[in-house]
Amino acid sequence: MPEAKLATPVDAAAAPAKGAKVNKAKPKKGKKARAQMTQGKVFIQATYNNTIVSLADMNGNVLAWSSAGKVGFKGAKKATPYAASVTVRDAAEKIKDIGLKDVNVYISGVGQGREGALRALNANGFNVLSMKDVTPIPHNGCRPPRPRRV
Repeated sequence: MPEAKLATPVDAAAAPAKGAKVNKAKPKKGKKARAQMTQGKVFIQATYNNTIVSLADMNGNVLAWSSAGKVGFKGAKKATPYAASVTVRDAAEKIKDIGLKDVNVYISGVGQGREGALRALNANGFNVLSMKDVTPIPHNGCRPPRPRRV
């Protein structure tokens, strides 16, 4: 005679109900491993209202970025040289594990943060190989508006 299998309270609690979805624990993804590099590019965009700093590899792929607004400055303080230096420090902390040392700097814009960001690059241990001003300059520019008739 076949023996009847009795369900114990432990088995009933462990087994999900029929048709119920089972949530399987997914393994957590770790941080993406980044390659070590010593050379890179720094793009500084200094406008009248803000300063944005991007650190990139030699191909131009951005590794880290920061802006004065992101660091916590508001209003007119975002365009100051001090805000630019804090912005560079924040971006440099993000990539300290990569080992970036030698950088080519590309500066765009006419804001006050230009000088402050450059000084902060030297202060944060970057060796500036070259600087280039890539601010767009119009060659005769747009057509001016017509004279106003009063």
